[in-house]
Amino acid sequence: MRDPNCAYCMQGDLVAKFAYPVGPMDTGYLYVFKEQSKRGRVVLAHNKHVGELIELTDEERNAFFADVAKVARAVHAVFHPDKVNYGAYGDTGHHLHFHIVPKYKGGVSWGQPFSDSLPKVLLTDAEYDAMIADLRAKLL
Repeated sequence: MRDPNCAYCMQGDLVAKFAYPVGPMDTGYLYVFKEQSKRGRVVLAHNKHVGELIELTDEERNAFFADVAKVARAVHAVFHPDKVNYGAYGDTGHHLHFHIVPKYKGGVSWGQPFSDSLPKVLLTDAEYDAMIADLRAKLL
């Protein structure tokens, strides 16, 4: 079931407010998050409009986490972070999605929990396009 008010369900203009499309995965759709204070931050949204992991079957959950791992491998290969953090939020948007957030020693917020309170970093269209191309190449 798709929710017409959900950015991840509807994609297009709604999701374009905060992310750029990378492409489909087996269980969801991958996006580069526009805010790049943690270079390489991406979001994997599940194909189904569910708010909680417990709404998936065991098989669906396992397949989704396999996609999360595949994306994390691509993020490591492209951006070479020291660590990747994972976040599943949804207080206001009730569509299961994971933030896959590279972290760099000595960088912004190293040693601190994930936070969206840092100064926003936006890139040029060419920089986003390059990130997307590099991620796609590693995901093939």
